[in-house]
Amino acid sequence: MSPSTLLVRPPAPAPASPSLPPRRYAPASAAAAPATLRTSPAVSSVAQFSRLRTKCRFAAPGVREDYSSTPIDVVADVKTEKIVVLGGSGFVGSSICKAAVAKGIEVVSLSRSGRPSCSDPWADEVTWLAGDVFYARWEDVLVGATAVVSTLGGFGNEEQMKRINGEANAIAVDAAKEFGIPKFILISVHDYNLPSFLLTSGYFTGKRKAESEVLSKYPSTGVVLRPGFIYGKRKVDGFEIPLDLVGQPLEKLLSSVENFTRPLSALPGSDLVLAPPVSVDDVAYAVINAVIDDSFFGVFTIEQIKEAAANVRV
Repeated sequence: MSPSTLLVRPPAPAPASPSLPPRRYAPASAAAAPATLRTSPAVSSVAQFSRLRTKCRFAAPGVREDYSSTPIDVVADVKTEKIVVLGGSGFVGSSICKAAVAKGIEVVSLSRSGRPSCSDPWADEVTWLAGDVFYARWEDVLVGATAVVSTLGGFGNEEQMKRINGEANAIAVDAAKEFGIPKFILISVHDYNLPSFLLTSGYFTGKRKAESEVLSKYPSTGVVLRPGFIYGKRKVDGFEIPLDLVGQPLEKLLSSVENFTRPLSALPGSDLVLAPPVSVDDVAYAVINAVIDDSFFGVFTIEQIKEAAANVRV
């Protein structure tokens, strides 16, 4: 991601003592992020950035300190992220909002219900907007955003599923592209290795239409995550459903026998039984990886989602 500009110039030095021995500095660690050094630009050319100035001394190994040299400005760019989560008050959406807040990312949620019934401190850090994607005032919703994350989806009759899984997401992708949002991240679904005639339902056709919109309009920055069964503690009408009591042990079991069941994965529909569940936290942290890593784009499978989550999980 691109850096924001920080100028550092150090305070007037004390007179050098002729009796001081040469000062040596250990070389910087190879793991440290590179800094950009350049001579001090005119103030007018960097007025749009916050500046912190301090005067410093530097001596290379074996060289006495030289106070006569011109101070240098250290310029570091720090980019802040702001994401808009569509469906942010839902099971997956709220987990994404929580993970983003934990990583210092500014979060706006758009959902029909607005703020969820959650009293956790992280929820106070989110801007909760109530609204419908089909009638959203995108100029207000997307202002300042660096990425849009869509968790939109649901079940119903054929037309309802095509509308919420496909059309709603397509509208969101178009709006994000029109307003110049750099990234779009879609939570889609694993195909479970089902035969093609079973993938013609409104649910799957809607999801695949949404995927096509993301990948065509964001070919180098669009992200599609395809999890299977997502588990965690899900709240429905004030009641908590502990999906993790089933999902977590099943994930561990299927992962432990993966080497034995892999030959069966070629069988149509086999993943209905063999595809391991995914923690809602893994999905959320995979989204965070997509937000902060500019090299992260394309379609991600269940295992790739877990790997991406591990990269940013603390």
